[in-house]
Amino acid sequence: MKIPYELQIGWRYTRAGRHGGRKNRFISFISAISTAGIALGVMALIVVLSVMNGFQKEVRDRMLSVLSHIEVFAADGDLVDWQKTATEARQHPAVLGAAPYVGAQAMVMRDETVRGVIVRGIDPELEPQVSEIQQQVVAGSPRELAPDAFNIVLGGALAQTLGVTVGSKVTLVAPQGSTTPAGWVPRLKTFTVVGLFESGHYEYDSSLVLIHLADAQKLFRLSGVTGVRLKTNDMQAAPLITHELARRLSGDLLLRDWSSQNRNWFAAVKTEKRMMFIILTLIIAVAAFNLVSMLVMTVTDKRADIAILRTLGATPRSIQAIFIVQGALIGWLGTLVGVLSGCLIAANVGAIVSGIEWLFGVQFLPREIYFISSMPSELRLHDVLTIAVISFLLSLLATLYPSWRAARIEPAEALRYE
Repeated sequence: MKIPYELQIGWRYTRAGRHGGRKNRFISFISAISTAGIALGVMALIVVLSVMNGFQKEVRDRMLSVLSHIEVFAADGDLVDWQKTATEARQHPAVLGAAPYVGAQAMVMRDETVRGVIVRGIDPELEPQVSEIQQQVVAGSPRELAPDAFNIVLGGALAQTLGVTVGSKVTLVAPQGSTTPAGWVPRLKTFTVVGLFESGHYEYDSSLVLIHLADAQKLFRLSGVTGVRLKTNDMQAAPLITHELARRLSGDLLLRDWSSQNRNWFAAVKTEKRMMFIILTLIIAVAAFNLVSMLVMTVTDKRADIAILRTLGATPRSIQAIFIVQGALIGWLGTLVGVLSGCLIAANVGAIVSGIEWLFGVQFLPREIYFISSMPSELRLHDVLTIAVISFLLSLLATLYPSWRAARIEPAEALRYE
């Protein structure tokens, strides 16, 4: 197969610096620096985005181990006939489980320590269908929650703050109270701690308490439940499933999915990821535009060669193609090396960080703060392809001015002093 001479000469110019004089070796050095810069930028962007994806997935999964994918509640107060709502919701093919809950705010007291908490009344038999709380229990068991037993399960961080363990007594104070001759008196009830859980998300471990559904109804004087929690087979499709359920379920109901409950957090993460992408793309842009100086130097050094090619019949477009090929080869090589090294590091970033921690005796992610022992990473094909395309396009963009300048060289002027 006949290879176009523009490609042959462009490839030859890319390798020529290794065998030329001092000036050619300097051009080759600049070319190597440009290639390494592109590779480093691509690698850094892939690794950083993969780590951010990993952290986002880790936090999201920990949230959803406590939260439900979808919540259904009555628009006008308590949901009395929650069994009917749960039955209708389970008829949707994407709904895997349904469980009622009572949600309210209260205060928990232990001696002189008082903390505001979120109280969730659950049915211990149905709760495993919608959450992973059973797997997160580190002491005791939530199955000891029984009607009228007034037992309670606390988050590990909250239990540590209160200084309690399994078997300790705590007092729940409901904001609703009663008016007596002595004035307004809040409702208080003593509960026995029967379990401790750790979800890995500090917000819930420090503020969430679980009691039996019947005890919550009595404490907060509810005739029904707050709503029904649902689990779906695809959490990413929860917003779509929510819209479909809104048309199917009967009654005056409101629905919300997990993404709407944490909209601000996910929006902040998305914005941060976008800004990191822009900032690190500038590194690739700087390395790509180093090609400009390298190609300009190459064009200056090859003026005589360009003039000879022009006298042999080469068109300005062919001359321009030669230097575009040279820059594109460098950009392609840098992008390829960056993608391979970035994917390799991103896939093993946990082991690499662990090795650095062991070597220098440091700990980047203390478990008592972050609740994770290794650096999370999630390599996404879409991110890798986007980075590779942008890197290559920036490299091509950097070749336009030098190649245009080479195409404007006049043979007579170039050969006058040769």
